[in-house]
Amino acid sequence: MIDPVVIGVDVGGTKVVAAEVGVDGTLARVARRPTPGRRVAVALLEDALTEAVEEVAAGRPVAGVGLAAAGFVDAAGERVAFAPHLPWRGDRVRARLTQRWGVPVALDNDANCTARAESAHGMAQGVDDALVLTVGTGIGGAIVVGGLLRRGRNGMAGEFGHARVVPDGRGCECGGRGCWEQYCSGNALVRTARAGLEAAGQGSDGALARACGGDPATLTGPMVTQGAAAGDPVALAAFAEVGSWLGVGVANLVAGLDPAVVVVGGGVSAAGDLLLEPARAALTGSLVGAEHRVVPPLLRARFGPEAGVVGAADLVRRHLA
Repeated sequence: MIDPVVIGVDVGGTKVVAAEVGVDGTLARVARRPTPGRRVAVALLEDALTEAVEEVAAGRPVAGVGLAAAGFVDAAGERVAFAPHLPWRGDRVRARLTQRWGVPVALDNDANCTARAESAHGMAQGVDDALVLTVGTGIGGAIVVGGLLRRGRNGMAGEFGHARVVPDGRGCECGGRGCWEQYCSGNALVRTARAGLEAAGQGSDGALARACGGDPATLTGPMVTQGAAAGDPVALAAFAEVGSWLGVGVANLVAGLDPAVVVVGGGVSAAGDLLLEPARAALTGSLVGAEHRVVPPLLRARFGPEAGVVGAADLVRRHLA
């Protein structure tokens, strides 16, 4: 008899990642799909989720599916009330997908799921007070206090990406202006690198210019990461700027929450120290009273961009227990 599998799904602004997840957080049979976008019919997004889940299941029985959604999930874990980068608006996602898939489904915010994964198996394991951030298409956040995930009255605690950092700044998908994620995110990284290439003009012959064929409009986040790893000055400057914004924002959060550790996951975390080194410098330089306190380490999530998948699987396991 084949044992039923537990599947975690991370629904981000640009991609859906699904995987079979073991009890120790190990991944197998990973499936990926592009996210259709935030201005499409909800059915198209949920079709992509279904395709990814079915690919991972591969005809085997499924014990349950955990969903990590890049959006505001209500305290009951039933609805995605609002998602700046996805089409869900008050949708009863858990009930609808439970009916569609015929298996138990658990739902939470992607950053909360990342915090669950890192607290259970990763860089926040055994830590009572932690701050967890996901830096991807936007920024998500989660707060662990006394070893417990704090979801807040509405279940929406940790939406730090939409804190206003620049009055009348860049427009944001949430409808506001000057949100932190407009200066520190995968979108911000690509925007900054494009501006750098455009400023360099036709004379630029670095790795980044070659990767995009000299057309900044075709740049992607992975291209910027690869360019920075190859020492491209435009790509390195983009990471320095975005990393500095990350450190400044983290300093504000540390001043208010005083965590023992700050863990960074999400797609941009795949860049590792290219992002985190400028962020660490900005954190120390911006944190009030840094010389009189222990500055928390700023660490890449053990599971990197897949932390949300791992945490989503842990979430549904708790529901099944």
